[in-house]
Amino acid sequence: MADDDLATLGTAPEAPQTTGTPGGAPPDRAPAPVPRWLGAVLTAGLVLAALNLRPAITSLGALMEEVRDGLGMSGTVAGLLTSVPALCFAVFGVAAPRLARRFGPGAIVCAGMAAITVGVVVRPFAGGTAGFLAASALALAGIAVSNILLPVVIKTFFPDRVGSMTGLYSMALAMGTSLAAALTVPVTGALGGGWQAGLAIWAVLGALAVVPWLAVLRHRAPQEAPQEAGAPQQEAPAVRISRSPTAWSLAVFFGLQATAAYITMGWLPQIFRDAGVPAGTAGVLLAITMAMGIPLSFLLPRLAARMRHQGPLAVLLGACGLAGYAGLWLAPAAGAWGWALLLGISNCAFPLALTMIGMRARSAAGVVKLSAFAQCIGYLLSIPGPLLVGTLYQHSGGWGLPIALMAGLMVPQIVMGVLAGRDRRIEDER
Repeated sequence: MADDDLATLGTAPEAPQTTGTPGGAPPDRAPAPVPRWLGAVLTAGLVLAALNLRPAITSLGALMEEVRDGLGMSGTVAGLLTSVPALCFAVFGVAAPRLARRFGPGAIVCAGMAAITVGVVVRPFAGGTAGFLAASALALAGIAVSNILLPVVIKTFFPDRVGSMTGLYSMALAMGTSLAAALTVPVTGALGGGWQAGLAIWAVLGALAVVPWLAVLRHRAPQEAPQEAGAPQQEAPAVRISRSPTAWSLAVFFGLQATAAYITMGWLPQIFRDAGVPAGTAGVLLAITMAMGIPLSFLLPRLAARMRHQGPLAVLLGACGLAGYAGLWLAPAAGAWGWALLLGISNCAFPLALTMIGMRARSAAGVVKLSAFAQCIGYLLSIPGPLLVGTLYQHSGGWGLPIALMAGLMVPQIVMGVLAGRDRRIEDER
C-alpha cells in the first residue's frame, strides 16, 4: 500500500495509458491530460456526496409525527417507511453497474445527487401520501446508485489511497447522518415551524454536491469513459459473482452490520427510556452512538487498508457489540453511557465493509460488481431485523428477547467478517 497521507489528495492519480481518451474520443488521439486540480475536486465531490447519503432518511425520522399529521398518513404506512430505504437501496442498486458501464460512474453519481435534490425538495409539497412516497423513492434511488458507485470512484481515481479516501467518505457519511438527525428540528423551528420547509431545506446540500461532479464529468479518467453508442460493452471481470465465496461473505457481513445499525437507530432510545432514562437523555445517548462513527469512520479504513487480513478488526468490532448488548441486558440505565459508546464502536463495521469491498477486487469493474452484489444482497437481508425486534418487544413485553436476538446476530457477523477479511480477490475465484 502506497503512502496515503491526506496531504497528497489534492493531486489526481496519474492516468493509466489507454487507447482512448477521457471523453471516449477515437483511439488515434492521445489521452487528454488529467488536470492537477481534479484530485481536489474529486475529494470535495466525494465528501459532499457522502454528506447527502442519509439526510433524506434521518430528517424524515426527526419529523415523522408532523409528517403523519400533515399528510393523514396511517400508522401502517408510517411504519413501512422505516423499511423503505433498505428496500430501495437493494432494488435501485441493481441498476448501478449497468448504468456505470454505459455512462461512467461519475456521471451516475452526478445524476444521483440531482435525483436526491429533486426528490427532497419535491416530496414535502407533493400533495399527498402517494406523491410523498414517489418523491422519496426518487431521492432514495439517487442514494442507492451513489452508495454502490462511490467506492468504485475511489478505486478508479485513488487506487493507491483506498483506505484514506474510504475513511474520508465514511466520516462524511456519518457526519451527514448525525447533522440531519440533530439539526432538522431546530432548523424547522427557525424556518417558521412548518415541516415542509424543514424537510426541503436539505435539498440545498444536494444541489451543492452536483457542482463538483459536473466538473468531474468534463475530465473523466480514461477507465471511466462511457461506452459510445454501438460500441462493444467493456467486459466485467471473468467471474460469476454469485459463485464467489468472498462476495457472499461480504454480502452477509454487510447485511448483518446494516441490521444492527438500523436496530440501533430505531430502538436504542426506547430501550433506555423503558429502563428509566429520561427521554432527552435517551436521545443524547443515541446521538453519541452515531457520533462515534465520525472519527472512527475516518481512522478505521486507513488501518484496514494497511492490513492483509481485516478479520481481527471484524472480531474487535463484534466484541464491542456483544459487550454493549450484555450491558443493555444486565444494567441498561446504570451503564447507559458506556453501552452507547460500545455500540457506537460496533456500528463502525459499515466503513470496514466499504473498505473491504474496495480491496477484494483487482479492478474498478470488479469493484462495481462486488459493491452492487454485496450492498443489494446486504440491504435485502437487513429489512426484517428492525421489524422482528419490534414484534418480539410487543409480544414479550420486555427487551430480553430482542436483545438476545441482537447479540445472536452479532456472532455470524463476526464469522462473516473474518471470512470476508481474507486476502483474496473475486477475480481469482473462478
